[in-house]
Amino acid sequence: MAMSPRQRSKVSRGVQYGVLVVLFIAIAFTADWSTLREQFFNGDILPELFPTIFTTALKNTLLYTSCAFAFGLVLGLILALMRLSSVGPYRWISTTFVEFFRGVPALIVFIGFYYGLPVAFPGRVLPGGTLGVVTVALGLVGAAYMAETIRAGIQAVPKGQMEAARSLGMTHSRAMFSIVVPQAFRIILPPLTNELILLTKDSSLVYVIGLSLADSELTDFGRRNLSQYVNLTPLFAVALSYLIITVPLSIVVRRMEARADKAR
Repeated sequence: MAMSPRQRSKVSRGVQYGVLVVLFIAIAFTADWSTLREQFFNGDILPELFPTIFTTALKNTLLYTSCAFAFGLVLGLILALMRLSSVGPYRWISTTFVEFFRGVPALIVFIGFYYGLPVAFPGRVLPGGTLGVVTVALGLVGAAYMAETIRAGIQAVPKGQMEAARSLGMTHSRAMFSIVVPQAFRIILPPLTNELILLTKDSSLVYVIGLSLADSELTDFGRRNLSQYVNLTPLFAVALSYLIITVPLSIVVRRMEARADKAR
């Protein structure tokens, strides 16, 4: 006798659960738990990582990410407006910028700004030292992605909003910044928060420019201590520190998306 669709669905779920149970049992019996505990959760090493991992590495990661995001957001808004402009050169410049920095790995951008600028402009360096380099390099990469997100948000605002504002006597620029852009940002807030999460992880690329201990961020901190202890516990602590930043942001994104779906 043929099974009904509901019965087939139950059988399929049962098989999937069975496979997962078998997989977990296999991992539980084949893993070397004593070695894993020694390598990833070493009780002698973990206390030595604190509080430096919070007071220096985590603090620097938050600082680099915040500055780069702020710079990238402002530049991304400018690029988005240029891309929507009726002036041809503005559109060409914005398109070239976006395609270049979205196509080039962030690692290359970091190396180029830190080592390439002094060669191209002898005697001139970005102000702010390491923070200045990270803000500009990471911010440029973030701006390329945020520009497209902002442009999509502006185009998602009904055209009637601009027409209504113009009918009230507003100039195009005033209507754009007073009416359209605020509505666009409410639409794109979840993807912008996702971009903040990506920038947080991309800040780990700062290690390529050779940081001092005071400028060290999480990944560089983990790399230093990995070499010192020849143990993976520092990397586990660094991973947890990244999760302290990214998990709350992910929860915020999901709640904003749920609220937006409910509003629609």
